[in-house]
Amino acid sequence: MMGVCLGLFVLAWGVVRFFSVGAAVGLCVVAMVIPPAAAVFANKRDPEDDWWNDPRWDDPKWDDPGHDRDRPDQGPHEGPR
Repeated sequence: MMGVCLGLFVLAWGVVRFFSVGAAVGLCVVAMVIPPAAAVFANKRDPEDDWWNDPRWDDPKWDDPGHDRDRPDQGPHEGPR
């Protein structure tokens, strides 16, 4: 997508501007829209992603000092090594 964006800029101001400045500006506007649209589409959440159902939210010891937040299900005998 970045190649298309750069290609549109080069095409607009290297070739198209000699025939129509308005068309060159239009190509640049299209090229400006491509990077934000690519970022939105690339950051789309997977349908299988269950980020809202994080088991750590139900961990009663979440705020306790020394508690390992990355392993919420560890018992007292499974402490850090």
